[in-house]
Amino acid sequence: MSDVHGNARDLARAGEGADALVCLGDLVLFLDYADHSRGIFPDLFGTENAHRIVELRTARRFEEARAFGAGLWSAIGTDPRTAIEEAVRRQYAELFAAFPAPTYATYGNVDIPGLWPEYAGIGTTVLDGERVEIGGRVFGFVGGGLRTSMRTPYEISDEEYAAKIEAVGEVDVLCTHIPPEVPELVYDTVARRFERGSTALLDAIRRTRPRYALFGHVHQPLARRMRIGRTECVNVGHFASSGRPWVLQW
Repeated sequence: MSDVHGNARDLARAGEGADALVCLGDLVLFLDYADHSRGIFPDLFGTENAHRIVELRTARRFEEARAFGAGLWSAIGTDPRTAIEEAVRRQYAELFAAFPAPTYATYGNVDIPGLWPEYAGIGTTVLDGERVEIGGRVFGFVGGGLRTSMRTPYEISDEEYAAKIEAVGEVDVLCTHIPPEVPELVYDTVARRFERGSTALLDAIRRTRPRYALFGHVHQPLARRMRIGRTECVNVGHFASSGRPWVLQW
């Protein structure tokens, strides 16, 4: 599963009947593009302002969106980092409590990795650029996203991301938040834009040939799954709207 974005209700049932739950990040709901009344942003500034910032972002007018947001923060006189962290902490407390044991998780681009150790319980293993054996198969995890005009919390350079992919090496299942850089997998049909995928991830899939490559990030992709060589590539989100995990069976 990926892109939980605040859906704690369905998250609590997501692991039923499974040996383990794998979560590929984006737990936080900052702004729901389908329902502008949900998320940290409308809680702070109201639905009308949320609607406006979605319009600007969808039109790729990112500088205007940032200026609009800065004006809203200035008007309420609240430190953005403090207000956002408090809201994220409330969401993390609820979401991490809903994870079943065992859960294996990595970060999404809207997550705040520094807060995860405070909320991840004994049954939740957090991995980033690391490998773990689950059910006799080797899973590799790489979290976060690449840098974009959106400037979300956990965006890193292409070089840093590629280094984490390299550190994982050959695995049976390669788990990442973002997809490989393939047009059909990175294009969002509702947002009407190409999200950033990773060429390093695509190269690793072609070179190491894992059985599966699992990811999320793109909420309404042009293609939810495709084969690259012997590798089955699957977008396992958008859990926030579907409430259903993708089931991997051996």
